[in-house]
Amino acid sequence: MAIAAALVKELRERTGLGMMECKKALVETDGDIELAAEHLRKAGHAKADKKAGRIAADGLIVIATSEDGREAAMAEINSETDFVAKNDDFVRFANQVARRVLEKRPADLDALLAMPLAAGDSKTVNTARQELIAKLGENINVRRIARLGSGSGCVGSYSHGSRIGVCVSLDKDDPDLARDIAMHVAASRPVAISAADVPAEVIAKEREIYFAQAADSGKPADIIEKMVNGRVQKFLKETTLLGQSFVKDPDTTIEKLLKKSGASVAAFARYEIGEGIEKKEENFAAEVMAQAQGGR
Repeated sequence: MAIAAALVKELRERTGLGMMECKKALVETDGDIELAAEHLRKAGHAKADKKAGRIAADGLIVIATSEDGREAAMAEINSETDFVAKNDDFVRFANQVARRVLEKRPADLDALLAMPLAAGDSKTVNTARQELIAKLGENINVRRIARLGSGSGCVGSYSHGSRIGVCVSLDKDDPDLARDIAMHVAASRPVAISAADVPAEVIAKEREIYFAQAADSGKPADIIEKMVNGRVQKFLKETTLLGQSFVKDPDTTIEKLLKKSGASVAAFARYEIGEGIEKKEENFAAEVMAQAQGGR
C-alpha cells in the first residue's frame, strides 16, 4: 500500500529512527502508526540485545545539581565511541538520567532503569536506552550513579571535559571551597577521605608488597618492620584526601585547608569514563597489512 509522506514524518519524529525503517514498519502494519511504533520498539529491543555484548568504554560523565546547591547527582553513561558520545540525543539522554537520579533518588541502577525517564512519561529509562541503541547503532549503558548531599552544607562539583566528574559534599555552606576540593579530587585521585576509611584489606595488601620488597635487604626484622610501617604511612598520606597536598597550594594539606575554613568533607565521588572496563586493543597497522595481503 502507498504510505503518505506525512505519516512517515510523524513516525520519524516519534521514534527518531530513519525514514526507510519507518516507511517499512508502516507498510508492514498497513499504515497503522501505533502498531508501527510498537513494531519499531520491539525491533529496537532486539537490536539492543544483539549489541549488549559489545564493549562500551567511552561516553560521558554527567552531573546534575539542585538549585540550592545542597545536593548533586552524577552518572556514567557509556557508548562505544566518542563520536556517539557527542551526539545530541546521547547528551540529552545522559543529562536526563542524571537529573532523574537527583530528583527521584533511586536505590540502585535497577530501580533507576525501571522508572520513567521524565515526569509523566510512560517510557522507562531502560526503554529510552534501548531505543537510543537502535537509533545510534552502538551499545549504550548506564553504568553507575552517585548521589551526594543533604539538607545542610553544600555540594561542589567539577567536570573535566565530561571525561572526569567529581562531586564533594561539605558540612559547611562554602561553594568555592567545595569546588576547589572537587577539582583537587579530579587531579589527585584519593581513594578515601582519611586513613580510617581505607579498607583493611587494601592496607594489608600494601604491607605484603612492602615486606616482599624489603625481604632481600638483609636488614634485621625489627628494622624491616619500621621500614614497612613508614612506607604504609606514606601510602596513606598520598592516597587519602586529608593527607594529600592541595593542588593549588602544595604547602598546605587538604586537612589543614578544611580546618582553616572550619569545614569537613562528608563524602566525595570521582568517576572517570571507562575506568576499570577492559577495552579491546586495536592494532590498526596489522589490520591494514591484513587487508593489503588479502587484496593480492
